[in-house]
Amino acid sequence: MSSSSQPKMVTVLGAGSWGTALAIQLSRKSHDVTLWGHSPDHLKTISRDHENRQYLPGVQMPGSLSLNPDIASAVEVAEIVVVAVPSHAFRTTLQKIRSTIPDDTTVVWATKGVEKESHKLLHQVIEEELGSGRKKALLSGPTFAKEVAQGLPTAVTIASDEIEHAHTIAELFHSETFRCYTSNDIPGIEIGGATKNVLAIAAGIADGLGFGANSRAALITRGLHELIKLGTDYGGKAETFMGLGGLGDLVLTCTDNQSRNRRFGIAIGKGKTAEAALKEIGQTVEGFDAARDINQIALSRGIEMPITKQVADVLHNNKNPKMAVRDLLQRGLKTENQETSEKA
Repeated sequence: MSSSSQPKMVTVLGAGSWGTALAIQLSRKSHDVTLWGHSPDHLKTISRDHENRQYLPGVQMPGSLSLNPDIASAVEVAEIVVVAVPSHAFRTTLQKIRSTIPDDTTVVWATKGVEKESHKLLHQVIEEELGSGRKKALLSGPTFAKEVAQGLPTAVTIASDEIEHAHTIAELFHSETFRCYTSNDIPGIEIGGATKNVLAIAAGIADGLGFGANSRAALITRGLHELIKLGTDYGGKAETFMGLGGLGDLVLTCTDNQSRNRRFGIAIGKGKTAEAALKEIGQTVEGFDAARDINQIALSRGIEMPITKQVADVLHNNKNPKMAVRDLLQRGLKTENQETSEKA
């Protein structure tokens, strides 16, 4: 057995559905896992029920999984810290651990999105808060937390600047039902994870308006084109976007109602306000802020992303969804296989 496959001390930050699911998966691998959440009361409830009923009802927590409401003590003994908080809380969470996380502790983030306002990718936030020399890796791909927690077959991508380190982290998670592929394309995987949420809202809006499978397929295909244009402009590799962190994640999020972003879009298409739709879902809908942020990024880089623009206008400029669809359909004719390196 290689040293990288030996049990590790792992702390997972974020006791929502995704953080809990990853903590369960790591516990299955016999790692010494601690789960931290920002609400001590929530952690007490999980401990009492042996179940995260708020986010993963019906899934039993492993008896070996520890819960710790004190983030400082949770990370100071960890060999690996997995960050699975929403993107809006990403920087503040890193700031909470900056003074206690050991210099040789690896940071793995499973958060998707870009930082609000600064529009920085999350690996840039890690470098600013925890140092550019720290070992780090990204976990992403087509994943619903409940299916991971239930042990249903899943495949993800682990990306790191150093492919050897990506392999090390892949071994940490990899099991018979949780397959890990590796990559060294962090920007590409990050853009894929952030942009697909916006496109899932678009697919949901179309379905909420009563459009059919044809519309959904067209949105996914043209949405992938937008994702590739933006991702390659960031230096991502075109082949990355045809993999799990690109096309795989996009298809999953656009087509299944386990996706909060898709359900949010459906509610918007049916005439609900964004505020009402967010309240109904009751969890973070990453694509809501990402629609505005990704659209602003595209504008600043001179990249045309018409689907993203229309979603941003519907959510943040009170545009009627039917008008947004009309404006998409009335755009001028284009060649489908336009080079992704062209920005328009």
